[in-house]
Amino acid sequence: MRWRLVDRIDTLVSGETATGVMTYDPSLPLFQDHFPGFPVVPGVLLLESLAQLSGKLIGFTVREQRGDWPFPIISMMNGVKFRRFVKPAQTLQMETQLTSLRDEMAVCRVRGKCDGKLHVQAEQIFVFNAVPLEGEGEQERVERLERAELARLWSAYPASIESWES
Repeated sequence: MRWRLVDRIDTLVSGETATGVMTYDPSLPLFQDHFPGFPVVPGVLLLESLAQLSGKLIGFTVREQRGDWPFPIISMMNGVKFRRFVKPAQTLQMETQLTSLRDEMAVCRVRGKCDGKLHVQAEQIFVFNAVPLEGEGEQERVERLERAELARLWSAYPASIESWES
């Protein structure tokens, strides 16, 4: 099972921002327990959705700027605030802004809104390739998977990406 917690990427500006959406299926078993009679999306899933969107922005940006595709892993979050509950079937409009990018890490400021109202916000810190990939073949496999997922989510995925093929 893959934890795909972004339905669609609407915009992605390399080195700057990305926006996307996620709607959590009310039939997911987790809503029976979180919470009985008052189902809400767990905060950790909201933050993971935002991290997945940020990961696509980071990966695309690094690929354009330095030629490799990192595997960003969330390592820390600061200033996390949950302002309102997100109910099943509500659409979370997600925004991420890349605020810092270094060789080994990146920082993004993220926000999630429903119906124009802020529900969640945080600063997310990512490290790259925290677990070394075994050989060039494994790096290529990860890049293929990440590129395919980005193409699935982002209809404006640039055709120029195909020129990145070695």
